[in-house]
Amino acid sequence: MKKLLYLFTLSLLVISCKEIADKEIALVKEPAYFDWSAANVYFLLTDRFNNGDTSNDSIVERNEKTAKLRGFNGGDFAGIIEKIDDGYFTDLGINAIWLTPIWEQIHGGVDEGTGYSYAFHGYWAKDWTAVEPSYGTLEEFKTLVKKAHDNDIRILLDVVINHTGPVTKKDPLWPEEWVRTGPSCTYKDQETAVTCTLTNNLPDIRTDSKEEVELPAILKEKWKKEGRYDQEIKELDQFFTTTGLKKTPANYLIKWVTDYARETGVDGFRIDTVKHVEESVWATFNEQARLAYNDWKKNHPEEIIHNDDFFILGELYGYETSGGRIYPFSDVEVDYFDAGYDALINFGFKNHAIANYKELFKRYDGFRRKLLKENPDSEAYFMNYISSHDDGQPFDVSRVKAIEAATKLLLTPGMTQIYYGDEIARPLIIEGTQGDATLRSQMEWKHNNPEVLKHWQLLGKYRKNHVAVGAGEHFSLEHDGNGTLAARFYDKNNHQDIVLIGAGLDNGKLEIDVKKVFPKATRLRNAYTTKKLPVVNGKVTVMVENGVVLLEQW
Repeated sequence: MKKLLYLFTLSLLVISCKEIADKEIALVKEPAYFDWSAANVYFLLTDRFNNGDTSNDSIVERNEKTAKLRGFNGGDFAGIIEKIDDGYFTDLGINAIWLTPIWEQIHGGVDEGTGYSYAFHGYWAKDWTAVEPSYGTLEEFKTLVKKAHDNDIRILLDVVINHTGPVTKKDPLWPEEWVRTGPSCTYKDQETAVTCTLTNNLPDIRTDSKEEVELPAILKEKWKKEGRYDQEIKELDQFFTTTGLKKTPANYLIKWVTDYARETGVDGFRIDTVKHVEESVWATFNEQARLAYNDWKKNHPEEIIHNDDFFILGELYGYETSGGRIYPFSDVEVDYFDAGYDALINFGFKNHAIANYKELFKRYDGFRRKLLKENPDSEAYFMNYISSHDDGQPFDVSRVKAIEAATKLLLTPGMTQIYYGDEIARPLIIEGTQGDATLRSQMEWKHNNPEVLKHWQLLGKYRKNHVAVGAGEHFSLEHDGNGTLAARFYDKNNHQDIVLIGAGLDNGKLEIDVKKVFPKATRLRNAYTTKKLPVVNGKVTVMVENGVVLLEQW
């Protein structure tokens, strides 16, 4: 009898363990399906995000008094890693991080008319082959990339090859065969936007030069002092021999910058000042970037997290996706997608976002369809934003429409760029600042807007989990009352996804007919309230909060 009781108890235990295991398996979800055309990108200035290692704050002597918010504040790779580990980006539904250039910046500072400034932002290069010590080391950056990948997050590295940093007492002018110091860009046509300097004292790399040049003496001396001259020369010789490229200023820069793809495994580049460099140079640069990334994959097969090609995102100032693939100079129309770009930042969204939800969503679905029609062989994408580091006219400069801004940005078709602090309504008007410094304040980690942050998190996670939000076919649904209801359908590369979204709706109970969207569903979930909803006669009754409904199959 005891033996029978033992066997019976054991069988119950086995069944119970199996049930628990099955539940655990059900809870473990694979990473959300990823498509760059629907990516949710977080853009941060490394120096202004989070200080994780105070020991590198003064590693480079930059002690002159600066204008407000124009000095280094201590943000570094360690700070970004800390927030990856904390799950901050995961909670926000981020699947790609774009961070400002990481190479060594000029050691001195300048006043461009908005007060004395150091190169905290990363756009004033001194040496493309070295990492800015105030941010950390190359090994720390590699750790950052690995940590991001382990959390299903890709990395976009900001790059600039248009200019060096300004000339200072500590940072000499590069040789004349390398840079020009005039004339200033007048933007009358393409030539006066390319063969010119962006501002005073911002030496322009002669990317148009076809002449081979020697390395600047200042770089040779620097590398010798650092004990890496022989290695750098060896790598340069190997690069030019392998590629067959001439030793022009542009091609040196191409080697130095694409090395970051080859050595760190970043998933793509965000390229600065696209229209200020010749298309032929970009074609070579983008080709070499992809080859460099393939080298990294060959050398790190165990670290590969996806099979996508290297992604190239361009900052083509003034480009609007309403124009399709074309950027119009006064004298010529240029298609930068033909030069190897996968996507361009859309400078028009912040203006278009004043439209109502129905009109906005429909318009952007039209932009998406137009680009796909113009580029049927390889899709062309666009990235929307509401605020950024150098745009003085954001969608909501006073941060009084943080909920609306999130809803419009995160539910509109296309890629999204969340600028650090959008999710907590970080102030964009800072008293005492001059110029774009007001847009680059320190990230605030004591959040005063928990409701705003939660709203961004709910929408962001829904967007990350459902590729249809950013890349699906959009269909408006019949609806009485304020706001809009819409379905989006995604079917690509053997992956299907369906969502039903509502935005700008009246808060409270709402009955929705879901038969055409989810014809076989017996239960759905509102991801915004996390409530599971029975489908009765093809309809569900939802509770609308903050004007939003995010339905998904469950």
